[in-house]
Amino acid sequence: MDRALSRRHAEIVEMLRDYGRVTVDGLAEQFDVSPQTIRRDLNELSEARLVVRVHGGAIVASGVQNLAYDARKLVAQVDKRLIGAAAARLIADNSSLFINIGTTTEEVARALSGHSGLLVITNNLNVAAELYRNPGIEVVAAGGNVRPSDGGTVGAATLALIGQFRVDTAVIGISAIDPDGTLLDFDVGEVRSRGRSSTTPAG
Repeated sequence: MDRALSRRHAEIVEMLRDYGRVTVDGLAEQFDVSPQTIRRDLNELSEARLVVRVHGGAIVASGVQNLAYDARKLVAQVDKRLIGAAAARLIADNSSLFINIGTTTEEVARALSGHSGLLVITNNLNVAAELYRNPGIEVVAAGGNVRPSDGGTVGAATLALIGQFRVDTAVIGISAIDPDGTLLDFDVGEVRSRGRSSTTPAG
């Protein structure tokens, strides 16, 4: 592969990491090449499992590297919606739950629209924004340092508020699962907030 092509591939992958989606026409204009050339680039990147080809362009491929928030929302979007709906069906009305930071946990929040009598504690401002208008759901948003990357709150104030509650259910997102079953994440502050959330023992 020549150096110019390799550089263009790298730049396309970097754009996908930042924005989640690119179009053939947009890339052709960006790099001043023909749409056919870009289609070939995207096909090669798809064969290398670095991108996922879609009609008219490509979306970012899922992997072990942390992606920009808007890009993560596009990864396995349909699957996340199905997971969110399935998880929401397990949550009983008139119960309490903690929902943490994550694009999949936000899909759970969206799927709770038909529930009533819920108390939701969250350190995810996107979850709070999704739920606060619902008259059947009371939302407690944890204060703290707001991460501009994803609207999550972390830090001592966040931990202090979360630690005051014992909830019936915790909806916890993670970044990856190691082959030995270990749950993995990229941010130690987020891991600490998960550790502070606790559920009421059954029975």
